[in-house]
Amino acid sequence: MKVTIIGAGNVGASTCFLLASKNICSEIVLIDIVEDMAIGKAIDISQSCSAFGVDTLVYAQNEYSKISNSDIVVITAGVPRKPGMSREDLLQTNAKIISSVTDEIKKYAPNSIIIVVSNPLDVLTYVTLKLSGFEKSRVIGMGGMLDSARMTQAIFDELGYPSSKINSLVIGTHGEEMLPLARFTFVDGKNLEEITDKASLEKIIQKTKSGGAEIVKRLGTSAYYAPAASVCILIDAIIKDKKTIHPCSTLLQGEYGSNDVCIGVPVVIGKNGIEKIEELSLNDKESQEFIDSVNAIKKMINILKI
Repeated sequence: MKVTIIGAGNVGASTCFLLASKNICSEIVLIDIVEDMAIGKAIDISQSCSAFGVDTLVYAQNEYSKISNSDIVVITAGVPRKPGMSREDLLQTNAKIISSVTDEIKKYAPNSIIIVVSNPLDVLTYVTLKLSGFEKSRVIGMGGMLDSARMTQAIFDELGYPSSKINSLVIGTHGEEMLPLARFTFVDGKNLEEITDKASLEKIIQKTKSGGAEIVKRLGTSAYYAPAASVCILIDAIIKDKKTIHPCSTLLQGEYGSNDVCIGVPVVIGKNGIEKIEELSLNDKESQEFIDSVNAIKKMINILKI
């Protein structure tokens, strides 16, 4: 399997390193307009493969023709979020970048599955889907997986349970209007609402929502290790046809009462990409919060007039 990663910055390089070291695929191509940086990172990662004793082929290019025959293309290109910058602030600049990238994917890797990581994620997943003309199953937004990982960490911080005993679920937008679902989150086989009080639950939810912003505040740039891990889990599920359920941004066509919007919901991931949308039975409060999330994404989509 050949994987192309477009953007050799922090997220792209971290994703490449994880994929290569885990020996998930046979070939990885790093594409970046700053060719020397991409080549340098590819050499370094290749040497790490030698240290691990794995045979993943890693190389870098600045020519999009080299992505031909890619099975999966990961888009990490774009401007990272800076302190004080909302995901909405990123919209116009990154939409232009993703539009250009999508044209190249459509030209050189028309049969690939695309994983979108760039922010604002849900809107750029929508842009990629519309401009590529791909089936919706072949365009996946990574966001909900990262948010769910952040919820798992927040539960560990608050309650002390190890991550191996936590199954968190966050749906909705990969942004401030995300919806951490306590009712559908389980800790050591028990529902989160059953084992925590209201104050602790609120701390967990708020820490989940602010997890990305805190990293931006402290690092001066957005996260990269956890996003890279989320992408690797997705790629592994695709390559191995695992049929596992993950929260990802996908196009809704009536599901959850919504249409023509890409947003995070539980989906089945297999060799064809998104193979099924799992529709949860939300209560009135959760449904309203989900609608708020949908409206926030549609507001940004309307700005772009896609």
